[in-house]
Amino acid sequence: MRVLMFGWEFPPHITGGLGTACYGLTKGLSKQGAEIVFVVPKAYGDEDGQVASIRNASGIPFDLKDEEYKAYWQHIKYLEVGSNIIPYVSPEFFSKITEKDQKTGEEFKSHVFSRNFEFSGTYGKNLLEEVARYALIASALALKENFDVIHAHDWLTYPAGIAAKLSSGKKLVVHMHATEFDRAGGNVNQQVYEIERQGMEVADAVITVSNLTRNIVIEKYGINPGKVYTVHNAVDANSMKNYSGFKKHFDEKLVTFLGRITYQKGPDYFIEAAYKVLQKDPKVRFAMAGSGDMLLKMIKRVAQLRISDKFHFTGFLQGDDVDHIFAMSDVFVMPSVSEPFGIVPLEAMRSSVPVIISKQSGVAEVLHHALKVDFWDINAMADAIYGFCHYQGLSKMFKKYGKQEVESLKWEDAALKVIQVYNKIINS
Repeated sequence: MRVLMFGWEFPPHITGGLGTACYGLTKGLSKQGAEIVFVVPKAYGDEDGQVASIRNASGIPFDLKDEEYKAYWQHIKYLEVGSNIIPYVSPEFFSKITEKDQKTGEEFKSHVFSRNFEFSGTYGKNLLEEVARYALIASALALKENFDVIHAHDWLTYPAGIAAKLSSGKKLVVHMHATEFDRAGGNVNQQVYEIERQGMEVADAVITVSNLTRNIVIEKYGINPGKVYTVHNAVDANSMKNYSGFKKHFDEKLVTFLGRITYQKGPDYFIEAAYKVLQKDPKVRFAMAGSGDMLLKMIKRVAQLRISDKFHFTGFLQGDDVDHIFAMSDVFVMPSVSEPFGIVPLEAMRSSVPVIISKQSGVAEVLHHALKVDFWDINAMADAIYGFCHYQGLSKMFKKYGKQEVESLKWEDAALKVIQVYNKIINS
């Protein structure tokens, strides 16, 4: 089985759980005997070439005079030229960085069709240009590569998956890691929604990371339930470094939040719960690891509550720094408002850290040895944090059985389910 796979990021160059999940699934597929050609907008040369053959979209020239390529612009015409989309930032921040960079439709088109286009590979102000160019490159790659099925991760690559399907005639699987409803709450970006909906409609199969996401796909996007399959994420148990002998430089318990500091992740509920815990026991510390559009608001709220001396903002962490903070942590909390899955709790449990997760998360479907609370119930969240910090027997039990449970969630098993989806649509 040879898979042409489209993703927006690949470790070690990631901004969150999407890149981690893509890497884990790719490794699992490789172990199951599949061969992956993984296309990214910008490759840096230090990606893991052992699990996938990396293709750098930035290194593929495009000639506007080639009518064959020009024709594929029609396949992505639903992308409104001249627009910009930036996920995970507030409308206020978006307007600030785009007000001085308005493009006409003709400028946009000309730039996308230029022979040499350099992808940033990030989520910047020219993101929609990169999505459009990426789709054109995908149509060209699909004509040159030998593969059995196409797999596109998240909305940024759905246009590429569609273009590749139309140029090659091969079957398409789109992977829904997070919907626009998860990211935006009540302020859904209609363009992103339409890209997601069209990607799933054109696809021969849709893979969702949880039943929670599957229900959203069916109910909010009107996708045929018969072609939507749930494949839960897993965790890479072998990538964890051993910090068992590590000792922190303070005596207090450490409670950690790690994720994007944005509406979807519920950082404000974490801070309110922290305040309640500190009213009862001031000998606890809290860490918020990550970055996002709500960071400044969260720093101000911590200052208003006068708990700054017990609260630490670390900034974005990855790699060894994530392992390091888990080695220091006594409790991990994921208070997400809407979480399609949530890989970070698995990483915490793998590190023998007891976890508290919101009931509004996909990972709650597969975990038994995690305390589950409603994201809005800061009293229950505070009680759970206090319990793990003060009742050693409770903490020890969740550490032991949580680690055993998460070690049974393997990417190879998830990959086998994905291959079954591949085979089903190829043979249909």
